[in-house]
Amino acid sequence: QVQVVESGGGLVQPGGSLRLSCAASGSIVSINAMNWYRQAPGKQRELVAVISRDGNTHYADSVRGRFTISRDNAKNTVILQMNSLKPEDTAVYYCSANVLTYSQYSYRDYWGQGTQVTVSS
Repeated sequence: QVQVVESGGGLVQPGGSLRLSCAASGSIVSINAMNWYRQAPGKQRELVAVISRDGNTHYADSVRGRFTISRDNAKNTVILQMNSLKPEDTAVYYCSANVLTYSQYSYRDYWGQGTQVTVSS
């Protein structure tokens, strides 16, 4: 019904930058919040950044000032621009979208498969 696909992960040196992209597709009526989460080995999944439909944003303290989340409502996409990357940013990054489809009566969350980000020299 709804597919969420991330791209843009990879290996980067400390201090470098990466840009993650996420696209939602399918029988979409509307999308509320779009989010980026991450999960490092042996740790719980944590919220990195959130953006509402009207552009309000929220960031985890650990990334505020270094990461920027943005979205294109017409294309159902969300971007996470990551600057000044640190080794502790190494994780699998997941995108989620709160979506209403033509066959649902309420919004529900859809998740991507994740993309690996490794920060290492």
